[in-house]
Amino acid sequence: MSDFGKKRLEAVLAIATYSIGSGTASAAPTPGGEIPRQLILTASDILMYISIWRIYFQEDLSRQGLVDILAELGLVTVSATGTAYIVTKASTAILKEITNWTGPLGWGVTAAIAGSLSGLFGVVWALYCDRLASERQPQST
Repeated sequence: MSDFGKKRLEAVLAIATYSIGSGTASAAPTPGGEIPRQLILTASDILMYISIWRIYFQEDLSRQGLVDILAELGLVTVSATGTAYIVTKASTAILKEITNWTGPLGWGVTAAIAGSLSGLFGVVWALYCDRLASERQPQST
């Protein structure tokens, strides 16, 4: 397996791990306690981004570096850093508050949504890292 193949596999496993963790953490009902949980899930997503970066580049990524790269990637803008991400997390929190009253079926739906959103953000980030790493790799002649 090529070096990029190994990195891609590691990135997919990291995304799956963090997505499953996000979904699992979102499943249990916590009436009135969703905002703190979303902050923890956001921190988990940031750790996922840092982990994927480390997989591809074997270096740590600072919080400021992460924001700069996300801005370059178009996931956030300079004028409204993280607005789309915050709206997504807030929507998930509101949905979770509503589904707390619907029982296990609603909890499962929320877990699936939370895990899917984390996975989606992770895949976009991994694709960016993969492209950047392939551009940085010297071309063999």
